Amino acid sequence: MAGLVIEETPIRDGSQVERFARTCFGASGDRVGIELEFLVYDRTAVARHVPMTEVERILPELPGGSRVTFEPGGQLELSGPAGPPAEAIAALAVDVGIVRAVLREAGLALAGVGLDPVRPPRRQLRLPRYEAMAEFLGRPYGALMMCSTASIQVNLDLGDRPAVRWERAHALGPVLSAAFANSPLREGRPTGWMSGRQAVWERLDRTRTAPVPSTGDPVEDWARYLLDARLMLVREDGGGCRPVRDGSTFRDWLGARGRPPTMEDLLYHATTVFPPVRPRGWLEIRYLDAQHPADWPVCAAVTHALVTDDRAADTALAACEAHRDAWVRAARCGLADPPLRRAAETCFRAAIEALPRLGVPADLVGRVSAFADRHVTTGRSPACDLIDLVNRPGRHLPAWLIEEGRE
Repeated sequence: MAGLVIEETPIRDGSQVERFARTCFGASGDRVGIELEFLVYDRTAVARHVPMTEVERILPELPGGSRVTFEPGGQLELSGPAGPPAEAIAALAVDVGIVRAVLREAGLALAGVGLDPVRPPRRQLRLPRYEAMAEFLGRPYGALMMCSTASIQVNLDLGDRPAVRWERAHALGPVLSAAFANSPLREGRPTGWMSGRQAVWERLDRTRTAPVPSTGDPVEDWARYLLDARLMLVREDGGGCRPVRDGSTFRDWLGARGRPPTMEDLLYHATTVFPPVRPRGWLEIRYLDAQHPADWPVCAAVTHALVTDDRAADTALAACEAHRDAWVRAARCGLADPPLRRAAETCFRAAIEALPRLGVPADLVGRVSAFADRHVTTGRSPACDLIDLVNRPGRHLPAWLIEEGRE
């Protein structure tokens, strides 16, 4: 975290929390970083939970510099190095291609979908943090979030006007989440949501998953959010974590008897809150469903263009303003909702015009246009393709998972 000195000195009041919050908005620049989560399937036994150790053992060092990690349910995450958008996307695309090929050789498949459409949740990682998180969040939705969901996280530098990019990232959220909604199934059946992943998040502790309220001062808003979020866990000596089940918030901890929180406690607390947009010296845009391995560059390019290019942002925000609080409608309906579809069409046109100005090559601009033609103009979020598979005679979901769909 840029500009932050981690201290063990006690935090006595909210002004120290605001000082921390200010460091979360302190960096500038125009880089993009992308984190991709994928579900991994056995091509001959789709219902099998593939052990992450089995995947980890066969992956080579990746030439694009992507970092490989795993989520609690064994979801594979590839985090590409930050850079100019065209370079960041190209480097990560090389690594994704290598991972897909290596997994295919081993009889495995990489699937980009926001919620596991076949398997029940099963946790593989047993770290103290995840043990406490599982107890705090409970079942079924905590288990689903930890073990069955996958997303695209687009990380953007804050530029020289952090408050502007913060506001844009929030205002665009419902429309972009509708455009890229890609998780309509669970246990082989439609859930009634285009983004079942977002539906899971809606059912978790809203003090840590709701959008950060906006008053025009992002530092103050973020500090207040951190103070009012319930404590999930407290780290203990020896590396353990104790879940906090009494409903107390970080603000309550400031006034409680016993050991006061430290700056290190606050930093850790900030990693346990999951709003749709989170500041960490850059912006983490966290509201996008995982996409098919051929489509994630579209998601990253469009998001980057609409947040960072002033002309594109002005056009997009005018179209999205009426829908800035429509998170549930966007998750349930996707682009089948006509007002959201019209707003998404405007956003995609603005992004397509902006991408060449941002140095994005023509082939990627063409892929954005093709995605818009396939999904946005028709009002068919990517989720519709998955629903078709379970409703169409002669096709079934496991076939899609092991074939990985279109290239």
